[in-house]
Amino acid sequence: MLSKEENEFLTRVGPGTPAGALLRRYWQPVAVASELTAEKPKKRLKVMGEELVLFRDGKGRYGLVGEHCSHRAASLYYGTVEDDGIRCAYHGWKYDVDGKCLEQPFEPKGSTYKDEICHPAYPVEKLAGLLFAYMGPKLVPLLPRWDLLVRDDGLRTIIVLPVHECNWLQAMENSVDPVHTYYLHGHQFKVRGLPVAEYYYRPIGEFQFEEVRGPVWAGLIKRRTFEAGEQMEGERGHPLIFPNMLYVPQGPELVIHWRVPIDDSNTYIVWLSFRPSKNGQKVEQPEDPPVEYLPRPVTPEGEYEMTSFPGQDMMAWETQGRIFDRTKESLAHSDKGITIYRRLLREQIKAVQNGGEPLGIIRDPANNKIISFEVSRGMARKEYVEGQPEYYHGRSVA
Repeated sequence: MLSKEENEFLTRVGPGTPAGALLRRYWQPVAVASELTAEKPKKRLKVMGEELVLFRDGKGRYGLVGEHCSHRAASLYYGTVEDDGIRCAYHGWKYDVDGKCLEQPFEPKGSTYKDEICHPAYPVEKLAGLLFAYMGPKLVPLLPRWDLLVRDDGLRTIIVLPVHECNWLQAMENSVDPVHTYYLHGHQFKVRGLPVAEYYYRPIGEFQFEEVRGPVWAGLIKRRTFEAGEQMEGERGHPLIFPNMLYVPQGPELVIHWRVPIDDSNTYIVWLSFRPSKNGQKVEQPEDPPVEYLPRPVTPEGEYEMTSFPGQDMMAWETQGRIFDRTKESLAHSDKGITIYRRLLREQIKAVQNGGEPLGIIRDPANNKIISFEVSRGMARKEYVEGQPEYYHGRSVA
């Protein structure tokens, strides 16, 4: 149980909030690159409570700038993207991808007023078809090269989930809940007579957590031991990557989940799915991976569809409330991972408040060639995937 003040401390993400200041120290995926086209090279976004415009200028550079013009606050989303920046539709002020004001029509000839304007802007980099933004203070860290983003021995797919109408922390705490998979997933499929998720519908004998504080990533690895008759089967585990990522095997695929706060009560969730090739053969990579947009998993009556992993998760997270009131919870032994994660989160927020650098920030290129993980692959075994529908990606199997 948390106090109201502690809950606010961990959940609020807007500018100037403690948790928001921490999350801004990490590169966050904010959009799919292919969403920006020659016909529509801009997109309105909200990230951690900030209203922004993402655009690609005529030179192919990406910019992420404050939505409201520094002149009279009209929306730059309705502006014109030009070769060197974006021009406001109201009075024609133009900004480049770094927020520098390039032009102020109707100011006196020779005026240097434009040089005094510093419009909010954030660095953007493209990797594996995703656009990542860094919204923290200067000295920008390196964009982490997680293995699934850069491997060439398989195929990638980007999956964009529907906006989740809940706080980001609800999704992250679920990632260190080792036992929810039995009832929320395995049992829900079983009672509906669906031949899926047998991997999770086995009694959990034990579970453990390993806290990682390495030079390139920090977080928690959860490991379960399943009962199989008189035998016990331990899994290698998979990590929650601090602060807001999950690296998880999903059937034959390996998937990274990002949970990026839109604001305090809505979350943007995007997956990068990677299916390794047979025998480690290299595969020619397209410039942009294919993209799937999952529909909101609700019935015409507005009830959650409980026939896919995303639908089951969305039910659990959203019905906790837009911002879960943790003053009313009753944590048990199986919630040990949540307790460890909250302690780490609180510790790193305070480190930033005290002027320090949080864990998992990469600055040495030698440490960033490829960041690899060894995770459980038991659910990729033939008996768990052969002939079964693709229910991991939210395709209803009913």
